This record gives sequence, structure tokens and C-alpha cells, in this order.
Amino acid sequence: MGKKKRSEEENGVEIDSEKKKKKKKKKERKATEIEEKKAKEEIPTISIAVPGSIIDNTQSLELATRLAGQIARAATIFRIDEVVVFDNKSSSVNEDSPDDENESGSAFLIRILRYLETPQYLRKALFPRHNSLRFVGLLPPLDAPHHLRKHEWAPFREGVTLGEKATISGGTMVDVGLILPHQIVSLSKPRDEAGMYWGYRVRYAASISLIFKGSPYKGGYDYLIGTSEHGLKIKSSEISLPKFKHLLIAFGGLAGLEESIEEDVSLKGKTAREVFDSYLNTCPNQGSRTIRTEEAIFISLQYFQEPINRALQKAQS
Repeated sequence: MGKKKRSEEENGVEIDSEKKKKKKKKKERKATEIEEKKAKEEIPTISIAVPGSIIDNTQSLELATRLAGQIARAATIFRIDEVVVFDNKSSSVNEDSPDDENESGSAFLIRILRYLETPQYLRKALFPRHNSLRFVGLLPPLDAPHHLRKHEWAPFREGVTLGEKATISGGTMVDVGLILPHQIVSLSKPRDEAGMYWGYRVRYAASISLIFKGSPYKGGYDYLIGTSEHGLKIKSSEISLPKFKHLLIAFGGLAGLEESIEEDVSLKGKTAREVFDSYLNTCPNQGSRTIRTEEAIFISLQYFQEPINRALQKAQS
């Protein structure tokens, strides 16, 4: 009798163990399906790379500020997700340097781009007084969706924590520009779940090769476009971009992308056409001998609108 009872108990344990295994497998399968669904629904990103040297060529702090403002406006108008500011040579930049007089062009450009992208009600908390910000008041606002006005409401607002002392019931107080109940979510949630454009992020690269190596996206950029007067002349309507997850469009400085590639030891011996998947002249038959980088950004981003939209439609089909 005792043996029979023990046998029944053992069978019960085995059945229970089998159920747990099946349940675990079901959970794992469901998790895999969710991840696959997320990958399919992942919204493609568009990044631009801009040389910090364009700031070094300006004649005054006010003109440098206006130039940076143009780039910020272009990035916002064309819904750019990431702006990479790069140097021609591998020299590190201290983005938070308190030395106003010796701030490099790249550090200056990064500071202004980040300042303008930040909602107005958070700027005082995030940006201490700095000489580089002296003329930002002259710039037109980005008026991006996350720059909410006083009378506007949206399901998301950016905020900044008020420090360890500002706590309520074990939680931390967050300044969002208004007094209202809120829940903290990731910066990517408005874009990924609500399809809202939520501004651009700014990143520094010490050389052109580090633009690609330092990509914040899993798997890096899967399609690279270089722009140059020496690039292929082709109508925008004739361009066929492949499906992409993370597209990067690079712009050169005074001497173009060619110089940046020549000075990068990691790209020694390579040409621009070898570095980029497409190397294009976005403004053929130009009347001026030169097109300034800030002008090229506006021209090129408009030039790529149709091809990008066609590629996105492919991805959705």
C-alpha cells in the first residue's frame, strides 16, 4: 500500500514537472514572438553626420550660432533622429569644457544643437551659463512636438529630476514644466508607440570612421550615403534606396568628405565611393562655385524625401 501511494505521488510530481516545462516553453515562444513583432514594427531611423570644422570657418560667435541654428532647424523640419558631429582628425573633444575661449568648433556645435533641442522649460536646469550660448536668443525656435507650449497638452512631456532631496514617498520629483501626475517612460516611447517625432539626439565622433563604429543602433547603420559635388549626378526620382533600419547621410566640410576620409588612418587607401553605399551630388548644375554645408543639408534632405518615402513604403508592404 505504501509503495503504491509513493508511486502515485511520484507520477504526480512528474506530471506537474511536465506541465511546468510546457508552460515555460509557451512563455519563451510568446516572448520570441513579441520580440519578432517588435523587430518588424521597428520604425526606421535617419541620421546625419556634420563636420564640426564648419564652425571654425565662421567670422564671429553670432554667425557661428546662426549656422548651428540652421542645422538644428533642418534636422527638426526633416524629422532627423540623430545628428553626429565629427572631426577630421582623431582629437578628443571635451563637450562640457568650461573654457569658453578655447572651445572647439565641434564642442560648440554640439552645445548649441543640444540646447535648441531641449524644451524651453528645462534649459535653465540643464545648461549653466556659457559664453557659447550668448546669442541663442536670436535663433528661431525649433517648435518641435516635444516643445510644448503652456496651453498645450500631450500624452508625453520631457522632464528633469530635481535631486535626491526632492522626494515624495520614496520617489523622486521630476520637473516637467507643469504640476501633474506622471509616469516615467523611455525617450523612445513617444516615437515607437505613438509615432510622434520626438527630436534628435546629438553624438560626437572624433573621426569619420568613428561615425560608423560608434552607432548607437544594434547592428549599426545598414545604409550609408555620402554627399559631394564629386558624387554621382542623378535625379531624385531615379534613386532607389533599399529597405533600411538605420540610414545615415554624411556631409563634408570645406574640403568635402574626401579630405576626412584621407586623414582617417582607419580608412587608409579607401575612396569615398568605397566607404559609402551611395555617393551622390544632390545639387547638380549649381550656379555658385560652392555650396555651404548648412545649405547642402537643406538641399539634400529635401532631395532625399521621395527616395526615403519609397523605401519606407517598401518596408511596410
